[in-house]
Amino acid sequence: MPSADASRPPDPAVEVDDLTIRYGDHVAVDGLSFRAERGRITALLGPNGAGKTSTVETLEGYRRPSSGTVRVLGLDPAADHGRLVPQMGVMLQAGGVYTGIRPLEVLRLFASYYDDPADPEALLERVGLADRRGATWRSLSGGEQQRLSLALALVGRPQVAFLDEPTAGIDPAGRQLIRRIVADLRDDGVAVLLTTHDLDEAEKLADRVVIIDHGQLLADATPAELMATGQGEELHFGAPGGIDVAALAEHLGAGVTEESPGEYRVATAAAPATVAALTAWLAERDLPLADLRAGRQRLEDVFLRLTRSAADADAAAGAAPPLDGADRRGGGSRRRRPGRGAARR
Repeated sequence: MPSADASRPPDPAVEVDDLTIRYGDHVAVDGLSFRAERGRITALLGPNGAGKTSTVETLEGYRRPSSGTVRVLGLDPAADHGRLVPQMGVMLQAGGVYTGIRPLEVLRLFASYYDDPADPEALLERVGLADRRGATWRSLSGGEQQRLSLALALVGRPQVAFLDEPTAGIDPAGRQLIRRIVADLRDDGVAVLLTTHDLDEAEKLADRVVIIDHGQLLADATPAELMATGQGEELHFGAPGGIDVAALAEHLGAGVTEESPGEYRVATAAAPATVAALTAWLAERDLPLADLRAGRQRLEDVFLRLTRSAADADAAAGAAPPLDGADRRGGGSRRRRPGRGAARR
């Protein structure tokens, strides 16, 4: 769980003020404002096409705002790019690493771009790849490539780290390793801004969560604050998708919503009588119960409710679907540009 000192005064390393990004007539990011502080992990969440990629690429200095301002460590990421790059680390889902290069070789190469780099040998050990130092990039598993990409983002001892889906495609042991490293970055005073679709990860790791959709801010709070707002005691359960929620709601005497396919919320406390009535209703229809949860909502529940409300409002207005920078290029993940994430002398 987040361990940052709540008494420490805020020290924003990333500042986004009224950011707007347009692609022709389309507005991908629409008046977005938020902060990411030093010694904190900030999770930037949103559905595909929400504007996350465009926002992060602007913070990294690879895209200019249409209007509004962004600052990283007090610098303009585009105008002061040369001064900023040595102070930030960037981890992407797919990296432009030479397929024949070996982990220790590429870490030493990246280390040569910095004045005071981390020790490549120690960093390789830290990400659990010491026994793979002789393997080529192409022979590493997807999870091993992810861990090496994280090491490349950290070799310059960054003050700000931008991590794009850091645990995507990684096995449970690898996820735990990466989460420990990210938590260590926070404890070392680094400002970490991560994007992820793993809401359980964001709930466990993040000190603050920023949720956006259609380029607009939906929420900016701690995970605990988000999970404590909007709903009281509820009952959540899993069952086959598309059940008759109106009939079930009438049977239970409480509203029932299908939050996502096969995931349902009952707007009432999980009293024994309610649980018994629910299981009986499912049993009468030979519908399996996948899981049953009572009490406080999860971050995923909040995320789905907020983004569903935004989607419903958009549909009512007849607006076109959102378009993010990744979608413009026909892909959902960003690839490393040559030299990206490293400061060349």
